[in-house]
Amino acid sequence: MLTFTQNIVIFFSTTICSMFFVALLNRLWPREKRIAHNDLIGWQLGILGTTYAVILGFMLYTVWTNFGDANLNTDLESNSLRNVYRLAAGLPPQQRAELEQECHEYVDAVINSDFPAMAQSQIPEESHIINRAMWKTLMSVKAATPSELVAEDHAISELSSLTEHRRTRLFQSTYRLPHIFWWVLLVGGLVTIASASLFGSANPALHAIQVFFFTIFITLILLAIADVNLPFRGWVHVSNYAFIRAKQTMSD
Repeated sequence: MLTFTQNIVIFFSTTICSMFFVALLNRLWPREKRIAHNDLIGWQLGILGTTYAVILGFMLYTVWTNFGDANLNTDLESNSLRNVYRLAAGLPPQQRAELEQECHEYVDAVINSDFPAMAQSQIPEESHIINRAMWKTLMSVKAATPSELVAEDHAISELSSLTEHRRTRLFQSTYRLPHIFWWVLLVGGLVTIASASLFGSANPALHAIQVFFFTIFITLILLAIADVNLPFRGWVHVSNYAFIRAKQTMSD
């Protein structure tokens, strides 16, 4: 989990380190001597750059897809909650009052407990307890009319969806890229930038600028992957806005 300040610190640290490495390399291995090896360094850099670009693109696409899925699942969970609340109107008076109250408690628990807990890498329990109470309420319904029977049937279906989406949300809040992938990304980035620094150029200032821009590009992509990889934590995260809207809808 990275905050905005941590992103800025990492960004400037990597760019400064790359410039320091270029300056140190020019002192230890002068660029005039490296020019003779440009044919070897060039094809190596081409292969490394292409391979690493494919890896970066794939990883960024993967985490962004997972982020979108987490955002969509949150919307679906809030929609299921609204549907359960609406269907409660067709139940017998006692179960109707209990289920409507539990829907209000559920949305409050998600907003005030679940999202803060997931932001701290914790598994929330309060909404789970309320979810079980909602099931208990629905299972106690004794439908006396066809309309109550239909309302109960649809409410059970929507509550099943709600439970499933909640379970998925908790799984998504704990998911992260395996460590081996991060090793590939970090080592690949270091090797690629180092290879670009080895290239011998007749214009040292232009070469330093190229390495600088190269480092900025790679660092920004890695920071984007790190932020989006944790959909409910960090600077970039899934918002609880869907549940805030659900709470407003149920209060109208």
